[in-house]
Amino acid sequence: MPGFLMHAGATIQCPHAVPAQIVPTQARVLVNAMPVALISDQIIATGCPFTVPPGKPQPCVLAKWFMPSTRVLINGTPAMVLTAPGPGPGLFQSADQIPAGPPIVTVVQTRVTGM
Repeated sequence: MPGFLMHAGATIQCPHAVPAQIVPTQARVLVNAMPVALISDQIIATGCPFTVPPGKPQPCVLAKWFMPSTRVLINGTPAMVLTAPGPGPGLFQSADQIPAGPPIVTVVQTRVTGM
């Protein structure tokens, strides 16, 4: 499925409106002067206030991305793609791997697409 290539400057939030960022592992392929995100890169959130009953903190820590590019490979690893801004095809989890919801992408570059 075609989509916009994700990059290190994309604006991402956890489902609880806490900013998150992509930690890129490659610096050779750039979009808007920022590294393109690979499916193996981490999306990290810090400071999430999420708790589960009876008040046990389970903050969003790490997101897994489920939409790799099938045709755009960087050093043999698929790039992350996003069909449109909004809830992304991924899942934030706590340190205990309790699912919290999808990452919300509000800003992504729109000049380069891939499949």
